[in-house]
Amino acid sequence: MSVVPADVLPGGAVAAEPAPRAAELGPKARLWPSLAAVYRAQLSRARVARIPLLFVATFQSIGIMILMRGVVDGGGEARAVVAGSSVLVVAFVALNLLAQYFGQLRASGGLDHYATLPVPPAAVVLGAAGAYASFTVPGTVVTAVFGCVLFGLPLAHLWVLAAVIPLAGAALAGLGAALGLLAPRPELATLLGQLGMSAALLLGVLPAERMPEAVRLARDLLPSTYGVEAFARTFAHGPDWAFVLGDLAVCGAVGVISLAVATWAYRRAAVR
Repeated sequence: MSVVPADVLPGGAVAAEPAPRAAELGPKARLWPSLAAVYRAQLSRARVARIPLLFVATFQSIGIMILMRGVVDGGGEARAVVAGSSVLVVAFVALNLLAQYFGQLRASGGLDHYATLPVPPAAVVLGAAGAYASFTVPGTVVTAVFGCVLFGLPLAHLWVLAAVIPLAGAALAGLGAALGLLAPRPELATLLGQLGMSAALLLGVLPAERMPEAVRLARDLLPSTYGVEAFARTFAHGPDWAFVLGDLAVCGAVGVISLAVATWAYRRAAVR
């Protein structure tokens, strides 16, 4: 007597086993928790290395104001020098250093690490930009207070820096990240970051009234210009807050555009 296995049918076909169920994917990472995680990681990694550079940025801006004190006596030119020097601290860190960071990250293959993480590309760009911009807060405040004392400007409206720093920082950080991610080589990213900071120095610190018309047009294209203008207006007696809010709104809109470009540049660089 032969024994026929139970899973063999009379026609000789083997009964099909039930297909295994596909593994369910985990929930997609949300933007804000991912952004907070990237921000904390970047802040802890860059804290030791960036603090000395923050002192350099602060002393650089204070030195520029001391030099300009021998040329500028007061009035609108003094307001432009103090506001431009304060925002220059933001440009040094958020634009220059961030361009170098993303340029080195792309060249070393560090983008592959972020590409394997379940975080949205916008969280990587915004987290790194926010961490670098956070380092500018102490230096910007110290520079602004020193400049006000040096040129005899009022200190009553320094609270406007609470809006100027994040808005100008977002605009400059987005530009710096885009330059670092789009540059084909890290050396070129460093060069572009240095040129961007030099533009913020020349076009933001020097009074606009003394510039040629062509240079003024270039100044209007610089993302930090509107943060400088908003801060400079607050030194006047009876500031026109409508113009201040208008400049801050333009600075914020430029920041959104520059961060969107940086996010696109990150996606483009991550897939290559």
